[in-house]
Amino acid sequence: MLWLLEHEKWVQPAGGRDPAGQFDPRVHGYRGKVLVSLPWNDPTDHDNRTAKNAELQKEFPVILDQNAGRPIGVTWKQSTIGNGERSSAATAYLGPDVRERPNLTILVNTYITRVLPAKASSRLHDFRSIEIAPRRGGSTRVLTAVNEIILSGGVIGTPQILLNSGIGNKTELEALGIAPLLNLPDVGQGMTEHVAANVAWTVIPPNTTIIDQATALAMWQENRTGPLTEMFTHQLLWSRIPPDSPIFKEFEDPSTGPTSPHIEMPLDSAQSGRVCLLTPHSRGSVKLRSKNPFEVPIIDLGLLSHPFDLAAIKEGIRIVKKFYSSAAWDGFITGFRGPDPDNLSNEEFEKIIRDNASTFLHPVGTASMSSKNSKRGVVDNELKLKGATGIRIVDASVFPYVLTAHTQAAVYILAERAADLIRDAW
Repeated sequence: MLWLLEHEKWVQPAGGRDPAGQFDPRVHGYRGKVLVSLPWNDPTDHDNRTAKNAELQKEFPVILDQNAGRPIGVTWKQSTIGNGERSSAATAYLGPDVRERPNLTILVNTYITRVLPAKASSRLHDFRSIEIAPRRGGSTRVLTAVNEIILSGGVIGTPQILLNSGIGNKTELEALGIAPLLNLPDVGQGMTEHVAANVAWTVIPPNTTIIDQATALAMWQENRTGPLTEMFTHQLLWSRIPPDSPIFKEFEDPSTGPTSPHIEMPLDSAQSGRVCLLTPHSRGSVKLRSKNPFEVPIIDLGLLSHPFDLAAIKEGIRIVKKFYSSAAWDGFITGFRGPDPDNLSNEEFEKIIRDNASTFLHPVGTASMSSKNSKRGVVDNELKLKGATGIRIVDASVFPYVLTAHTQAAVYILAERAADLIRDAW
């Protein structure tokens, strides 16, 4: 909880409305750098109907705060937005005050092509050097850190750099003509990602939302309020597949426990939406196409490659169908448009889902963390590259599996923890 509170700065919604009853002030930080807030406008008709729905369907309660540890139900969506603008890693951690530091140099239009051993060791490689090159190619340079390098290339970039450096599966590296320096077969393996299925309902026309872009832009330019200050939805539905579902007779439950959701769905006008599987069994990978560090790697998300995931999405769609089935939605929704697992054959349903599946852009796991003594994984619990010294990895690639949450805050928390580890070490 410490690092969560350290990175966050809770602020009032754009326009200054009172958000009481839509969040729990006890589980938020107020002195961090990343601004977090709620939607700018008052609850919509759809939002109010979720409260009525909670009275009629007890399995869909309205939860005060999704960050309080028990998110199952409907929660008010919190976003990294403050003063009507997006709050990002760039604005929070690389603002003008940071960029002016005399001990910071930022290189743009530059590629890290490899990490290199700074010196030989009888047991461990000391990867304190990096090779850099202009984005469009050209002469390379080598820079060497005094203590250690921090690799934050992301879920795609980090394994690509490691593999180009000779760190990865020995056999696959040799097949590409790359001299293997450190045999870590899990580099680039084990990617997990949230997969989503598109669903839709028939909605009575007055309940649809049409935003006039010119008006919205004028509101934002005048006082930093309006629809452009937020995402399209106010609330999120988090739910678990029922414990008596036949799915668990065939597959192991991948969730972390009974208070952890399997399914998420952003709630908007209900005209259309996405049912997101938070606990996939499927795994993807990142592999090199060649030994050319400027060539994009082969990215295989592995979506729906495990049969559990398709079965779980089917259960998730049944959950959201039930959510919108109570009398709370009379006069708002007239029917479910699909894809309906209860009216389609297994083959028809599977084809529709596979043809239209999308991601939530939350990939993790291509340089996964494991215990220091484990033969699996890429980094240890201090984020140090296994079998080496002088290098840590700090990005979402180290998460062993995708979280039952959005990954943005988790990466910020990881970085705050990494900063403590690095400071303590030196």
